[in-house]
Amino acid sequence: MQILLRPRVKICCIQSLEEAELAIRYGASAIGLVSEMPSGPGPIPEDLIARIASRIPPGVDSFLLTSKQDPIAVIEQHRRMRTTAIQLVDSFPLAGYSKLRVGMPGIRIIQVIHVVDTRSFNEAVSAAPHVDALLLDSGNPDGAVKELGGTGRTHNWEVSSKIVSESGKPVYLAGGLKAENVREAISLVQPFAVDVCSGVRTNGRLDEAKLAVFFRSVAA
Repeated sequence: MQILLRPRVKICCIQSLEEAELAIRYGASAIGLVSEMPSGPGPIPEDLIARIASRIPPGVDSFLLTSKQDPIAVIEQHRRMRTTAIQLVDSFPLAGYSKLRVGMPGIRIIQVIHVVDTRSFNEAVSAAPHVDALLLDSGNPDGAVKELGGTGRTHNWEVSSKIVSESGKPVYLAGGLKAENVREAISLVQPFAVDVCSGVRTNGRLDEAKLAVFFRSVAA
């Protein structure tokens, strides 16, 4: 019988230091701080991102979510906010990853792959050698207005499972996760971590009751 390891949990779309502290108190190993986006929930001002990131305790990662696709712009943005990781939510030039490594030594690089169809597997495999982890989400980067996360939709977890098996990198699973479906998602995909935003919120605010149930479901 295969034994599944309990995945880590990243709570995204953090809106305040109080939300960050609440997520960490329940066991989050990472929090997501969303900068300016073309659409979707969760963006907060850069000065607030910097303030929250500076207060995150050792052992918990702070992810800066950025839609920028120019390496210099990403590096400059990170220098203003000083998170421990960068989450690239849009496509990124392969040649740009090495520039990020030079400009942000020691900072983890996580590339988001929006699982639209089986082509997403090829995108993941191409990006994997250049990054520290992949994050599989359910956006639509090709829409008239780009959707780069926070959609509340699930995607084809069988594609995600294949990426986990063959990418060779830790994989964060996002996209429409909530207490009611996260156990099934973990069983099928076996990700390194799960990532949740809308599934633990009510009227845009982090809901402690939903947070507690979500963590219980993950632990189960």
